[in-house]
Amino acid sequence: MERILVAAAALHQTPLAWEENLANIREAIRQARSTGAQLLCLPELCVTGYGCEDAFHSRGVVEGALRYATKVAQDAKGIIVAFGLPLSVAGTVYNVAALAAHGKIVGFVGKQHLAGDGVHYEPRWFTPWPRGVRSSVVVDGREVPVGDLVFLIDDLTIGFEICEDAWVADRPGIRLAQRGVDIILNLSASHFSFGKNEIRKRIALEGSRAFGVGYVYANLLGCEAGRIIYDGDTVMCSHGEVVAEGFRFSFKDVVVTTGVIDIARTRAGRRQQPRSHQSLKNEDLRIELPGIAMKRTVRGSEANELPPLSKHEEFTQAVTLGLFDYLRKSRSEGFVVSLSGGVDSSAASCLVALMVERACKELGFAGFGKKLSYISWMKGVKNEAQVMRKILGCAYQRATNSSTITHDAAAGLAKELGADFFDIDISSLVEGYEKLISEAMGITLSWKEHDIALQNIQARVRSPSVWLLTNLRKALLLSTSNRSEAAVGYTTMDGDSSGGLSPLGGIDKAYLRTWLEWLEKVGPEGLKRYPSLKLVNVQAPTAELRPPKDKQTDEKDLMPYEVLDTIERYAIRDKLLPEDVLALIKERYQNRFTEGELTSWVLRFFKLWSANQWKRERYAPSFHLDDESLDPKSWCRFPILSGGYAEELRKLSSSPKRRR
Repeated sequence: MERILVAAAALHQTPLAWEENLANIREAIRQARSTGAQLLCLPELCVTGYGCEDAFHSRGVVEGALRYATKVAQDAKGIIVAFGLPLSVAGTVYNVAALAAHGKIVGFVGKQHLAGDGVHYEPRWFTPWPRGVRSSVVVDGREVPVGDLVFLIDDLTIGFEICEDAWVADRPGIRLAQRGVDIILNLSASHFSFGKNEIRKRIALEGSRAFGVGYVYANLLGCEAGRIIYDGDTVMCSHGEVVAEGFRFSFKDVVVTTGVIDIARTRAGRRQQPRSHQSLKNEDLRIELPGIAMKRTVRGSEANELPPLSKHEEFTQAVTLGLFDYLRKSRSEGFVVSLSGGVDSSAASCLVALMVERACKELGFAGFGKKLSYISWMKGVKNEAQVMRKILGCAYQRATNSSTITHDAAAGLAKELGADFFDIDISSLVEGYEKLISEAMGITLSWKEHDIALQNIQARVRSPSVWLLTNLRKALLLSTSNRSEAAVGYTTMDGDSSGGLSPLGGIDKAYLRTWLEWLEKVGPEGLKRYPSLKLVNVQAPTAELRPPKDKQTDEKDLMPYEVLDTIERYAIRDKLLPEDVLALIKERYQNRFTEGELTSWVLRFFKLWSANQWKRERYAPSFHLDDESLDPKSWCRFPILSGGYAEELRKLSSSPKRRR
């Protein structure tokens, strides 16, 4: 054996969608086999879907996974297939990789290191498999080995790392190298965050170099369960070089990538590296599969390494894919945005338009329609422009304090996007509520005494009408709050926070402003840019809830967004206390702002952060885009009721140096 053709597949799975998941797995096997590949690596937990959450505690789910795993194995004829599922061994559930050949499961390898940080909660559902241990389970009346195994197939030795296994210092690959493994298969469910695929690639590259192996990595694809987006990263490496890399962020259900691993070269490299070897005679840890002859691939192939994407491109591709999947998995017939003419609602609207453009470009219009065939209006549309009118509804809801500037920005953008635009006057509704409560309480409302209440009623009045519009269109209402606003509670609950999905909840306001400027002037590669965004980008962000004479802006109400986002990272990401945050903020911004301003902003941030956890608990689900998320359901927990750093803030505000 010199060179073998191997395949890795990114799969678009859905938790507990048994038949759909099985169909995708079978399609991946069919495509891989058609290329002549002899070995196929599929993602982690692809039989059930990764995001089953506490359903993994269900005996029926675990037993169902094994039943469907045997169906997968039946297709493993003429090709060896590795795939992931939960498995019960002696009453304990493990996250395992199954290896199938000859139409049967020949063994299971248990995950040794469980991901328990941030969006991952694996220790709640699974037990880590102990190193060097072997057991067995009965599958279809046969006893099948399970444990810390390697497999000998013809002259090829295969071992496994499962996602988190490769991210720890004491990774299994170290011992697999000592056991003379030729190829390591990595079955993963690794969530997207900016730039993370380059880290994964380095893990695979360094693994192939240091361990002297071929390294094959497969990941999930799409918005699987609601919050996490998988980019469908697949990569194959050998002797420290990329052999093949798959395209990410695909709208397809299955993406198969193939590459040639030069076994002779990897073995030659191992012979040149002094290392201590474990005994290869340990029959308890080595499974031989007789009767399989691995074909020799005569020719190699040129390396296919893809250039990295910019942050703007990654953001665009990740969120548009997430929107598409959330749309079809929720069985919604479109989106509605309360388009104010500001940054957030404009960004959300543009992302819907880019979703349609990207999906139609990759799938073709017919393929796009097939994916959304459940939508009642889909059969009546004939082109992308007609889709946009149906799939996106934008409502500008003007009140007394709204300006012609934001109206024109909203109307101009909706026209350029091709969205359905609704110009709604809510002034009489706002006045009606104000009169109703004034009479009930026997008071006269004024901006001097009732500022926040008068602002909030305008935002809340917008909610019922936009929900009605959303329901009539059988659509999904997009909330337009961003991470910066979530940090300080700068949103009206049951007002501008209304929605079933908050696609921007994981990204900061300062970044959104730069992204919109890029979308206006440059745009994603091969897609449209939107010049009408100029009317949005020239404005200072404002809620437009106070009278125009007050010249209200977000940054006047809060602080410069750049400073807010920096404080947030120090305070929440880095877990620093107020005094330490202020010291860093002073060092960074001392030439631009006074010490008094910086001190007041740090105090304001911590007070608002602590007081508004209840709002963050109530926000609509948001996409996880980086490891600075504030989502309390999946990343950043904080008490709803707390002392709010009161003692630290008191010391900070009363320090003589601060008062000067």
